[in-house]
Amino acid sequence: MSTLIKNVLSTRAGYGLTVLRIFVGIIFAAHGAQKLFGWFGGGGLAGTAQWMESIGLAPGYLMALLAGGTEFFAGLALIIGLLARPAALGLSFTLLVAIFSVHIGNGLFMANNGYEFALALLGGTLAVLFEGAGKLSLDATIAK
Repeated sequence: MSTLIKNVLSTRAGYGLTVLRIFVGIIFAAHGAQKLFGWFGGGGLAGTAQWMESIGLAPGYLMALLAGGTEFFAGLALIIGLLARPAALGLSFTLLVAIFSVHIGNGLFMANNGYEFALALLGGTLAVLFEGAGKLSLDATIAK
């Protein structure tokens, strides 16, 4: 196995990070499904694209597809623990865009559409990025 692949799949983390990874993955897969498919009360691609254009993220359709695709597929990757580090990197980038393009001007608290929820999720994705997927993951199984 090449060094790069081994580094991507390796994990120093135990069961605690496995739990964190799964819950964060569920949240992201659901958010991505809202953007892509309109599930769970979401706007689907058309609605999300229109909203993204309205906040200055253009072209809206491409931005909706990138954000929704990253959230949905990287969320699924976190849930099963496959390529968790690359998934966490993509999600971290998506969260930084969300924080600085939507939430930062509203302060910290969610009651004002602030960035506290995105910041908490960013902490979860960074933990996976630094530590790996944890003991109960496909990454750990493949790395053995």
